[in-house]
Amino acid sequence: MNLPDTFHLIGGDALKTGTGGSLEHVNPATGESSTLELAGADEVDAAVAAAREAFGVWSGLAPMARRYLLQQLARRINESAADLSALSTYESGMPVVYAAQMAAVGPAEWFDYYAGWADKLNGEVIGAWDFNYTVPEPYGVVAAIVPFNGPVWEIGMKAAPALAAGNTVVIKPPELAPYSSILFGRLCLEAGIPPGVVNVVLSGPDGTGALVSHPDVDKISFTGSAGTARKILAAAAANLTPVVLELGGKSGVLICDDADVDSAVGAVAQFAIAQNAGQICTSPNRVLAQLGVYDEVVEKLAAVAGGFVVGDPLSESTQVGPVISVASADRIVGMVGEGVSAGTARVVTGGSRLDGPGAFVAPTVLADVATDSRLAGEEIFGPVATVSRVADDDEAVAVANGVDAGLAAYVFSRDISRCHTLAKRLRSGSVSINGLGNHMIYSPFGGKGASGYGREGGRAGIEEFLSVKSVSAQL
Repeated sequence: MNLPDTFHLIGGDALKTGTGGSLEHVNPATGESSTLELAGADEVDAAVAAAREAFGVWSGLAPMARRYLLQQLARRINESAADLSALSTYESGMPVVYAAQMAAVGPAEWFDYYAGWADKLNGEVIGAWDFNYTVPEPYGVVAAIVPFNGPVWEIGMKAAPALAAGNTVVIKPPELAPYSSILFGRLCLEAGIPPGVVNVVLSGPDGTGALVSHPDVDKISFTGSAGTARKILAAAAANLTPVVLELGGKSGVLICDDADVDSAVGAVAQFAIAQNAGQICTSPNRVLAQLGVYDEVVEKLAAVAGGFVVGDPLSESTQVGPVISVASADRIVGMVGEGVSAGTARVVTGGSRLDGPGAFVAPTVLADVATDSRLAGEEIFGPVATVSRVADDDEAVAVANGVDAGLAAYVFSRDISRCHTLAKRLRSGSVSINGLGNHMIYSPFGGKGASGYGREGGRAGIEEFLSVKSVSAQL
């Protein structure tokens, strides 16, 4: 595998150096390191200028032309699946069994889906005493700031609708997982996207600050932590720049006493523990099991989790890879130890770092987790599932809604009427019934409360990047 040797794409130019200092990237599976040059304010300013210059060209294209070019980009992403997957595994430790979907197949679907919207963005005629109609228009330059736990997937969520709507973009890749985003920028040029329409600047806090406070950035889309979001909002406030925020969650999983426990446990184990080592914002890792099934849930969840294959993410047999960094692994294990010491959790399986190089955490199931504890209220972002007792539906809803975050929730019950009633009561941007649901592409995805605001996916996802103009003419 060859790592990219240039780290920024500004207009049509691929640059290796920047004025923002350097970054030592560490492979979380092996500890192997590589050095990258970060962009500073100068490169950010150049990228925004390139996007501004290209905006007139891109927004002026016939919608059918934008559709065709985005479809070509989707094709190039699929053709580059092997390279994107390899880079994703190297940069974040994502096992190869998931990498192709997260780094190539899924992102290609985002671009293919939103390509189809490019020529369907119609206004409306409003019945009034005059002739009044609306025109949806692109904002201009969009800053897309993506996280480490699926950078190209997140680029698809943000850049695909932004570009389909006629905007140009400046992408800020994650420092912890930068390489796949850099390759994506090259694929845009190969697909025929005009230079400057897509720009990529790998930056640290200083360069990112310059991006979100830039007066020529017309909208910001950010996925990451609430702490960083507050800084972005403060910087964006100077120019009144609108922001879309997806800030993670603490998804409650309601397993009712009439649920298919095997189905519920399988979904939790796969999505909350195995896939991406639990580093998923919608991870169903906060299990609220009713008394009639509690012991069965704990026993079966621990059995599945304890049987997962943990190890080399390049092996086809590996189900759980490392978390993103040693610091993250230490934080996760520290949270578990804190809960056990305080008597607010009991380790059923896992709960510790694994020997050897890399940032590996054993698949972990915690039982008897106090619903008011840190483990139950704070996003762990690792291969850890917590299980708490709840007496009935009312307590389950109260506990599920008792955290600041409100991104996703899950309900398992054989009574479909009960499921829909619970879904209505849950304070969450999405609710999945008897499965993992579809949080992506065709339906709107986003949070409530501390999980942010704005939507990605479906019609709502492209409407985030359109400003509606009203035109009125007297007859």
